[in-house]
Amino acid sequence: SLVFAISLGVGLFVSIAFARIVLAISYRWVLIGFYAIVAVLSFLVDTFFLGIAFDAGGATTGPMTVPFILALGVGVAAVRKSGSSEQDSFGLVGIASIGPISAVLVMGLIGKASDGGIPVGTATGTVSSSMGLGSLIGSSALEVLQALGPLALLFILFQFTLLHQQRRQLIRMIEGLVYAAIGLVLFLAGINGAFMPIGSTIGSLIGASPYLWILIPIGMFLGAVVVLAEPAVWILTDQVRDVSGGSIRKSLVLVFFSIGVSLAVGLAMVRIVFRLPLSYFLIPGYALALLLTFRCPPLFTTIAFDSGGVASGPMSSSFLLAFTLGASAASGGDPFADAFGIVALIAMTPLVTIQLLGLLYRTRNTKGNQSSLERNAAYE
Repeated sequence: SLVFAISLGVGLFVSIAFARIVLAISYRWVLIGFYAIVAVLSFLVDTFFLGIAFDAGGATTGPMTVPFILALGVGVAAVRKSGSSEQDSFGLVGIASIGPISAVLVMGLIGKASDGGIPVGTATGTVSSSMGLGSLIGSSALEVLQALGPLALLFILFQFTLLHQQRRQLIRMIEGLVYAAIGLVLFLAGINGAFMPIGSTIGSLIGASPYLWILIPIGMFLGAVVVLAEPAVWILTDQVRDVSGGSIRKSLVLVFFSIGVSLAVGLAMVRIVFRLPLSYFLIPGYALALLLTFRCPPLFTTIAFDSGGVASGPMSSSFLLAFTLGASAASGGDPFADAFGIVALIAMTPLVTIQLLGLLYRTRNTKGNQSSLERNAAYE
């Protein structure tokens, strides 16, 4: 039921994102409206659901959904051909991320959280590490089939009804699907068989040490590095470079990505060390992100809210979450209360850092225009 609710939430909010582009509704007000609803729901549900809900919002936007949703956004914006088509190319992932959050919170209103903690063995990821290579590849292949199967069926349907692509283009599309399937199977097998057990083992070792504070700098370093291994991060930065015509530097976006995720993991470690509630970080963080939308250039706002979903992909949802679960369990904490929420923080911080990058771009352009005017005045 949880997977179905999350899927329904993503589908509904992607439709809302399309409607926003077609109806030319301000991206800022769509975000403020729906996050206000999320805030109200957050106060009504049990805290058990809070971390899971916001983690779901980040974890659902991975290497499968991000390229597809980004491509849909670029296509719809290009067909509309308005003056804001550049900024309309982005923002779909940001709105889609609200869907799972809302869906899980609504489930929290309907049902009740079950009591009991997480067994330490589960928190430290022993299940994945004990599986053989064949079992890992088999389970990963089944997951990829479930994800790619509906897309392939949709493509076949559109090919016979609308697209009617030539044979050469059709072969290229089929080759792309095969490459994607093989790559995703190997990627997921590596994550489940290696990254999760390694992350939880490292977290357990550090969490069991008397110097628990060292989790904070180590977590910040891991966050800065791991985000660069997210496939969807590179897809988004390539898309930003292409749509902006190279005016937004890819390397600079990656730096601000790393800074944001580094801060997020650092805050997650602070939660483990000092046993702080997740709401202490989410409420001011999202409030700041929404306030920045009034000052930041609209293009950077849409990129920022896409970045939040992109940064919290399978690497963050596996390695960093397993690291946090292991550290929390080994330090004697409650993994449900302390560890769940790290993906939510990773999804939140790029909303702020990328918009700050937008403010820097605006300041630089303003200074450049002033210098140009002064030179022209001196010449005249």
